[in-house]
Amino acid sequence: MTEEKYIISEKIFSSDLKSKAGIILFGVGGIALLGIITAEVLYPSYSTLQEISDLGASRPPNSVIQQPSATIFNTTMLVSGALVLIATYLLYREYERRDLPISLGLFGLGIFGVGVFPGNVVPWHQIFALITFFGGGVAAVVSSRVVEGPFKYLSMLFGGISLLVLLSVVFLGEANPLSFLGLGGIERWVVYPILLWATGFGGYLMGQANPSKISK
Repeated sequence: MTEEKYIISEKIFSSDLKSKAGIILFGVGGIALLGIITAEVLYPSYSTLQEISDLGASRPPNSVIQQPSATIFNTTMLVSGALVLIATYLLYREYERRDLPISLGLFGLGIFGVGVFPGNVVPWHQIFALITFFGGGVAAVVSSRVVEGPFKYLSMLFGGISLLVLLSVVFLGEANPLSFLGLGGIERWVVYPILLWATGFGGYLMGQANPSKISK
């Protein structure tokens, strides 16, 4: 194989890794969002003022596990977390920078842990939830270093919103400016920007794969 052909095949392989990771992350955004919505619909009298994790199991001492919502939610978290970890491995092989795969890996590990330890398993559920929020927010922000165009700034925006809301809750507690939204509303301001970013980042990565252009 000539040096030129080797370089071309290497670029195609690199694009293939990005494409696969992009498909996975794009899918995670849809799977997680639709899984949460489905669990909410099937949970009697559920309100978005409640924590998202209540769909799997509410906090003790009077924990409530409502089926089939609990199974749907926990399965969604397990599948989503596993997929993010696979995407992390692909991006680890693709990028020399390690801040993105490390933070994305924490995001995936956190999601998977939330599925393994529902809300009634204290303190493990809360620990993995924090890992999810922090890892996802940081991943969104640091991804801006490997993307170009408008999505670079959207990544910083989505990640910044998520981290800012998370930190306001951690340090200000009930005095945080979004307290009027309730725990569920605040949590969604942390989670949904990350899911929007994951979907967008997945689309961006898929758009980077263009073997036909490379082969010319």
